[in-house]
Amino acid sequence: VSFDNTDNLLSRLDLRGMRYEDAEPLISNYIYDAYYAGLKSVSIIHGFGTGVIRELVQKKVKNNKLVKSYRYGGQNEGGQGATIIEFE
Repeated sequence: VSFDNTDNLLSRLDLRGMRYEDAEPLISNYIYDAYYAGLKSVSIIHGFGTGVIRELVQKKVKNNKLVKSYRYGGQNEGGQGATIIEFE
């Protein structure tokens, strides 16, 4: 997901139902766009499913220098079906 106008960037990215190959490039692009749009935190919704997309998100977030911290969502944030990211 890449935006020409970051004012239209949402604070969440929904990857539910996506294939690994389709979701992978979206994650890094979204993190980059969100950071440079000035968002303090975002949510990446990966759902529960088989866990493949959740693991991909965790790997991408862990290795991204723009990310200050990350965690699974709380009870009202999607639980383990979402990853909440905070930026530096």
